[in-house]
Amino acid sequence: MGLTSTAPHLLRAARGEIVDRPPVWMMRQAGRYMKAYRDLREKYPSFRDRSEIPDVAIEVSLQPWKAFQPDGVILFSDIVTPLPALGIEMDIAEGKGPIIHAPIRTQAQVDALRPLEPEAAMPFIKTILQALRQEVGDKSTVLGFVGAPWTLAAYAVEGKGSKTYSIIKNLAFSDPTILHQLLAKLADAIAVYARYQIDSGAQVVQLFDSWAGQLSPQDYDTFALPYQRRVFQQIKQTHPDTPLILLVSGSAGVLERMGQSGADIVTVDWTVDMADARARLGKQMKVQGNLDPGVLYGSKDFIRDRIIDTVKKAGNWGHILNLGHGVLPDTPEENVAFFFETAKQLNALV
Repeated sequence: MGLTSTAPHLLRAARGEIVDRPPVWMMRQAGRYMKAYRDLREKYPSFRDRSEIPDVAIEVSLQPWKAFQPDGVILFSDIVTPLPALGIEMDIAEGKGPIIHAPIRTQAQVDALRPLEPEAAMPFIKTILQALRQEVGDKSTVLGFVGAPWTLAAYAVEGKGSKTYSIIKNLAFSDPTILHQLLAKLADAIAVYARYQIDSGAQVVQLFDSWAGQLSPQDYDTFALPYQRRVFQQIKQTHPDTPLILLVSGSAGVLERMGQSGADIVTVDWTVDMADARARLGKQMKVQGNLDPGVLYGSKDFIRDRIIDTVKKAGNWGHILNLGHGVLPDTPEENVAFFFETAKQLNALV
């Protein structure tokens, strides 16, 4: 599709076109805060079933689209979804996140990892993305997403989520050779996976390096940034026109480094003022964010004021309105609805 006004709103903004208001979607917009999702979860208690049975994943992905008409509809999945195809068996425990059955700790385990063949291993991804594109047409932008090498390595090495990341940091600082080999293999697999998502219908792809904010800046430069670049460069070689977003949680200390990753758009979390983020990233970098998800517990006036503040600080170009991270599970659904309603009226409000 050429650069025409028929392209959906978010895609145009992500490409750097001038739009009448910032497009809006919400991370984790499909999920536990919605009654429709909780009802479906009772029928399909396994997260992997909900995300890997196409009809169920399509329904979940479209629940927020049907309720709120966001400018972005994101694939319902998890960043660890491709790991079993590499030979890293995992499950996703309700409320606890991914569990890796045999954490990667040795050279032999790294050597045994397989290249990713998404068509053979995870054809459900194509089915889901094609259905989403068909459903939303040019009314919304279909987003794909992948996990970044450092964050997937953290899960693979730790075996589960962590507060201290002591096992992977032990590996990073005492035996970095093994970790660098793991990161390189993951980067190549993630690039293949992202290309597969784009070929299947994703119009924008977000790379989640959720745990890279747990690294000091010098270690981010060693273990996160080079592998983010490796992923983005490989995607750009074959899909140069697909906008790419980078998210790092707790990213205040590495924001400028995120801008050096090759991403087209940097997600800013709420620990940084949006005007400061704009200044730090430079005028050419597009941004996404950055409302504190907790703002959605506030009154309608409070929510509206915070949205307007963020949008004014972001300016009138290259901004995708979003939360700084995912919507919290106990957020009132009517406040999410108000967030989207307000965002869509912004050209009249700001």
